[in-house]
Amino acid sequence: MDLDGKTILITGCAGFIGSNVAKRLLGDVNDIKLIGIDNMNDYYDTSLKETRIEELKEHPSFIFLKGNIADRDLINTVFQKYTPQIVVNLAAQAGVRYSIANPDAYIESNLIGFYNILEACRHSGDKGKGVEHLVYASSSSVYGNNKKVPYSTEDRTDVPVSLYAATKKSNELMAYSYSGLYKIPATGLRFFTVYGPAGRPDMAYFDFTNKLCKGEKIRIFNYGNCKRDFTYIDDIVAGVVSVMRKAPVADENGVRHKVYNIGNNRPESLLDFVDILQQELIHAGVLDSEYDFESHKELVPMQPGDVEATWADIDELVKDFGFRPHTDLRDGLRQFAEWYKKFYKKA
Repeated sequence: MDLDGKTILITGCAGFIGSNVAKRLLGDVNDIKLIGIDNMNDYYDTSLKETRIEELKEHPSFIFLKGNIADRDLINTVFQKYTPQIVVNLAAQAGVRYSIANPDAYIESNLIGFYNILEACRHSGDKGKGVEHLVYASSSSVYGNNKKVPYSTEDRTDVPVSLYAATKKSNELMAYSYSGLYKIPATGLRFFTVYGPAGRPDMAYFDFTNKLCKGEKIRIFNYGNCKRDFTYIDDIVAGVVSVMRKAPVADENGVRHKVYNIGNNRPESLLDFVDILQQELIHAGVLDSEYDFESHKELVPMQPGDVEATWADIDELVKDFGFRPHTDLRDGLRQFAEWYKKFYKKA
């Protein structure tokens, strides 16, 4: 599917992944109209979101709308006015631990909001200008505490260990049913741990950096025995854009819906990860060369809702799209550390 000349809607466009996908499309695709929606909530530092949006606004093909996808009237108005041909739903309340304390936010954004997107896609099709492809964010969290690794899309995903995971699995089921009932081609992407410059401050590497800069201790859960499939943002963006270009073919039931893992396919020990991180923070001048890292590290038990390991089997993504992440962990963390120095340590 050629993206040139298309009208594309990206929800969550001020978010880490959404803003980077939008930036790539605006830079690489000809004659597109890109509509971005974000509620700009204060789940994390809004200055990051504002900076991302201001950068996108430099492109004349970008239209930004501040609003919540749980606002059905807003979503209906957007679809009626712009009739997007490709929809990329990346708006969601993220975070596993946050879902334990703030469940309402997840129901509103991840369930009601996604339902509004599906309904708008459905009725857009009634007008003969149907949505050609819906791409939406799922999560590796749907695998729960699955002991079999790497995680395959064929593995069971009916044992979520957090409300966040349950909402993401619900998105997959909702999208499948709408694809079958209303002929909406849809692709779900199970994102694994995404990192990089201007990322989410609630993610471990960013939170660790903030704490270390303040001289606070960082808490490493499960005594450092967790493993994560850390995936650099540029690799994620390349995968998302590739998927956007190719809507799924019908399955054995005639439904055009597909789910893929999108990750690095190489889990890293959390202890190794934070060791490389502190080295790169020192290299970038974020931390002093004499920084006593060991005295600021605390190993603690596993937290509710967490899992021991994530590891993506990406064979299907490789086969269907030629997707292969290529960014080395040290290179990715170096890019983050250098960005952090420029953004937060300007003086």
